[in-house]
Amino acid sequence: MSDRTVAVLAGGLSHEREVSLRSGRRLAGALRANRVDVREWDVDSALLERLRTDRPDVVAVALHGGEGENGAVQQVLELLDIPFVGTPSGACRTAWDKPSVKAELVRAGLTTPEWVALPHSTFRELGAQGVLDAIVRRLGLPLVLKPDQGGSALGVQVVRAAEDLPAAMVSCFAYADTVLAERHVDGTEVAVSVVHDGEEPRALPPVEVEVPSGFYDYTSRYTPGAAAFHCPARLPEDVLATLAETALAAHRLLGLRDVSRMDAIVDADGRVHVLEMNVSPGLTDTSLLPTAAAAAGTDLATVYEALVERAATRKA
Repeated sequence: MSDRTVAVLAGGLSHEREVSLRSGRRLAGALRANRVDVREWDVDSALLERLRTDRPDVVAVALHGGEGENGAVQQVLELLDIPFVGTPSGACRTAWDKPSVKAELVRAGLTTPEWVALPHSTFRELGAQGVLDAIVRRLGLPLVLKPDQGGSALGVQVVRAAEDLPAAMVSCFAYADTVLAERHVDGTEVAVSVVHDGEEPRALPPVEVEVPSGFYDYTSRYTPGAAAFHCPARLPEDVLATLAETALAAHRLLGLRDVSRMDAIVDADGRVHVLEMNVSPGLTDTSLLPTAAAAAGTDLATVYEALVERAATRKA
């Protein structure tokens, strides 16, 4: 790698701040171990001054949630004409909104669980119970409830009984003003990371997530030993190929750049149901992209060094 200064942005003020700090520390440490000149910066009121007075050659965004994934920080970097690893601001805004992503996937012929998305005001003005009854009649039970924006499974719940729906909705509304209700799909939970560390984007080996509780929630994601990971996923070769093709198709469809992660469920018939797309995959010790990179015979530092070079070359 050429002699470049890389600023790793992490932290911020979203619900996912602590996870982001862990991702940033791991990425910065991996790059430093490869003799890269790294700064670790929180996203706070001092950031703009840091970017001006200690301008890096490239920024690596290790932010999760909020401004780090909704395009706000990316827009600022674009305004300052600073190259960065990751998706442009406009595509970030699209990917941040789960219902918009699902609509794009359906239009492109990809499969995603059937859903409805309604704001808090609809339940308040039309009567919560009546709206919930209509959702159950349409989608059936069990249901997956999730905030329409955000990650790390914060606020996400599997609801198996109608009487549990009101409390679950209230919990979701603590994280967003709109709740996405999604038909639950039984099957194997899989994540596929896409990296553009060569001539073309490539899908890393799919990671299968096995959770004893049956639900890959926030605790399972970030507690060592709470989940088991199998990479490549224990699925037939043709299904593994379909997962890679689907992740690449979704990455391109949404205009994502450099790095992304597709979360999906593979049902008993081998059909891939895309759950969501992530523009800033986790990089912690329990995250799935580093696991996939290792299975592909590489590592986090090597992948990100290539992405940094790509960002710098793109700017040039």
